Amino acid sequence: QVYVVFSEELKCWCRALVESVWCQVDGYQIGCFLVDYAKDCSVASENIRVLAGAFAKIPYRAKKCRLHCTKPLTLHIDFCENTAKMGPAKRWDTAAIQHFQKLLK
Repeated sequence: QVYVVFSEELKCWCRALVESVWCQVDGYQIGCFLVDYAKDCSVASENIRVLAGAFAKIPYRAKKCRLHCTKPLTLHIDFCENTAKMGPAKRWDTAAIQHFQKLLK
């Protein structure tokens, strides 16, 4: 279900999918994905509303997705043997993300 949350960063109300909820001293925090801005954010529970009416039927401008069968790689350097090899990584490094974003533009 899509909700409306107030984003402090964007200073406006945005449509969002709720991804997580956690308790803090002063209340609940909601982890959200903003479907029109492709951003993750967290908001206080008092800044979330149910989306009603025709606004719920408007298609999202962004979706979370993954590249099919594409795994992150990184350069493994062995200083003792003076070699460098490409190998699997646990997550994408910053240079790879920037290169991919440049390709998309």
